[in-house]
Amino acid sequence: MTNQHLAHWPDGAAGASFEIPQPRTAASYERELTNNRYTESQLRQALAQDQALLRHKDELIEQQQLLSRESDHRLMNGLQLVASLLSLQSRATTNAEVAAQLAAAANRVATVTSVHRRLHHFDGAQTVAFKHYLEDLCHDFSAMLCSADHPEKTIVVEGDEIALPTATVVPLGFIVNELITNAAKYGTGRIVVRLEAISETGAALSVSNDGPVLPEGFNPAACSGLGMKIIRSFINQIGGELRFGRGDCNQGTRFTVLFHSK
Repeated sequence: MTNQHLAHWPDGAAGASFEIPQPRTAASYERELTNNRYTESQLRQALAQDQALLRHKDELIEQQQLLSRESDHRLMNGLQLVASLLSLQSRATTNAEVAAQLAAAANRVATVTSVHRRLHHFDGAQTVAFKHYLEDLCHDFSAMLCSADHPEKTIVVEGDEIALPTATVVPLGFIVNELITNAAKYGTGRIVVRLEAISETGAALSVSNDGPVLPEGFNPAACSGLGMKIIRSFINQIGGELRFGRGDCNQGTRFTVLFHSK
């Protein structure tokens, strides 16, 4: 072959050598097929083990949920019993101050039961429609007020519907309970619970009554009462702020909790 012919070959092709593949034998195909079958068998076994583990996990989760529901049921029954006993004892005592303290304790226990029960309606939910939740909670509280010889007390829920994280709903539920308790104890007429969105990430929850205004120099932080301590504790828990002033038409008292809604 002349140099002229070599000039038309690709670079390096002139000195290249090509290996001709050897034909495969039946035995090699058989070995490959055996290896593939073995690999498939191993994969099937691993998949079966994974499925068995998943079934076992699902069974354990179901058992835990069943135990949790049973525990919650027993807890709520126990709380209802404690509330009933405290209420009965408050009616039986002849000491007015002791009777009032026992009645307040009974109402607090009953509120814990109500909050606990209503939150179970939202099992697994990340957020709760809080105004609707407040309406249900205040309905329960109205029934307690009537049973506590306060037939003239009515509770009205107003404002915006806001979806709040479940972790925020629980403290707010206890806060509004204490604020309503104070409004019923010291105020007259109806009690108004208002929920308002004040920004994209902020909201305000207020409770007001038609009773007397707060005295000059009133300072919630200096109050030694259990109710105000509970309120301050839960407000700190959610990083909120407590404000107070007069209610509508410059009458009565309004407590307002500012908090993050998201």
